[in-house]
Amino acid sequence: MSDEVQLQFVREDAEGFQDFRDVLSDYAPQIEKLASQLGQNPSSPELVGDLFRLIHTIKGDAGLCRVMFVVPFAHALEGLLARLRSGELLYQEVMGDVLMLVLDRIELVMAQIAGARPVDEVQMHTLLDALRSLESLPLPSVLATCSRLVAAMVGVQGKSEAPAVATGAKSVVQSRQQDMLLFRTLALQLEQRMPEFLGRTERNLKLALELNRQAGGWVDAEQLEAAVYMHDIGMMFLPESVWLKLGQINDNERRLMALHPAWVAGLLGRMPGWEEAALMVLQHHETPDGEGYPYGLASGEISQGARILALVDAFEAVMLKHAHRGQRRSMLRAAAELNAADDQFERAWLDPFNQVIRRMLEQSPA
Repeated sequence: MSDEVQLQFVREDAEGFQDFRDVLSDYAPQIEKLASQLGQNPSSPELVGDLFRLIHTIKGDAGLCRVMFVVPFAHALEGLLARLRSGELLYQEVMGDVLMLVLDRIELVMAQIAGARPVDEVQMHTLLDALRSLESLPLPSVLATCSRLVAAMVGVQGKSEAPAVATGAKSVVQSRQQDMLLFRTLALQLEQRMPEFLGRTERNLKLALELNRQAGGWVDAEQLEAAVYMHDIGMMFLPESVWLKLGQINDNERRLMALHPAWVAGLLGRMPGWEEAALMVLQHHETPDGEGYPYGLASGEISQGARILALVDAFEAVMLKHAHRGQRRSMLRAAAELNAADDQFERAWLDPFNQVIRRMLEQSPA
């Protein structure tokens, strides 16, 4: 059946329509419970299978009750869950958020139909297209698309009563705010992968912005903030056995690891207005001695924002390694290691970095 037939937002059978509304309200808590359990045990095939069967049942019930516009949405969600069931993807909480929000949106549309209120059909078609893309998108794009869907569905509050014509500047500002919300959401998702990561987003952002200010604001603060949020997101596209590994990684794992900056830089580069942040992300593992990755750039070829990210990233990594020493001692050790690595960081950034760290030490517990 074509979309043109299925996406007719009408009540074909009044009794069947109400029956499906009642059934859907019963299924929603079950799906929410399964999503919560998967958050605790994301590799469970049993939980993924149960979730798939519930969505499949919803699709079947929608067809039986002649609520045909629901069928393609459920089918698209099945496509995402099929990739989880096959082991191609690992469940992450943002996927459960998508499931629940799509069901919420369907319930909202049914309430609009029941109340003879207009349905934003363009918005629903756009949502369906995005859901269908999750069936075939390459792995690096799935999580970003899910997060963007969540941001879009949470952010839409219905049609405004304000005039429809907005200035171009306002539209750009709103778009950039939505992008930044997406970037932050992804960063916070990354934090959930390891207990030691909790709070790293705020720590990294504070240090990066302070370092930039101390150096005279060489780098655009908004672009830098986006890069701080996004610079490590590519790690989530790697097998967890690689990027959460505690010991030494082998050559093959090292090659995989070297790909993560380019994956996220590619995503940012396709989003208008974030080209500078994309360059920072792409180059943040490059080093002045030319021994970095992915391209082995030399000192003068590395962007200033990437140099800030490199310092912030290295400081956080050493702090994490020495966390057992306590905050003050781990900060001292991290600062000492970074200053000793003359070939990895440039004095032009180490000097303001040291001034920022001295202030942080003065404010930290003894």
